[in-house]
Amino acid sequence: MSDSKLQGYRVQEYKVPVKRYCQTLDLKDNPELIAEYRKRHSEGEAWTEILDGIREVGILEMEIYIVGTRLFMIVETPVDFDWSSAMARLATLPRQQEWEDYMAEFQVAPPGASSDEKWVLMERMFHLYGNSRDK
Repeated sequence: MSDSKLQGYRVQEYKVPVKRYCQTLDLKDNPELIAEYRKRHSEGEAWTEILDGIREVGILEMEIYIVGTRLFMIVETPVDFDWSSAMARLATLPRQQEWEDYMAEFQVAPPGASSDEKWVLMERMFHLYGNSRDK
């Protein structure tokens, strides 16, 4: 087990309230493909236009976690962020569909699917409520 899994992952702090979206997607069960998928998402390998586009539609933070073939993505946005319009806009940005097609060989998803069609939004079924106003 890597140290970072045991130490946890630091979260960006914002001076404004944010909300979180969680999504999941499965990869094809092939260790070589998974290794290549990880490489293509490593620092310096992900395409600049894609990273810029994610920010351009209003996403503040995005993380992808993996266990086996299952991916789990966390997306943090401003509270007034509208998911549907942002994903529609993202799909039109330069090289976005090219990136989706480039990633498709690794993913269990229909050919030609957009990011929003591949990644399934998850429902939060539990939350440890403390002094949170998010109830």
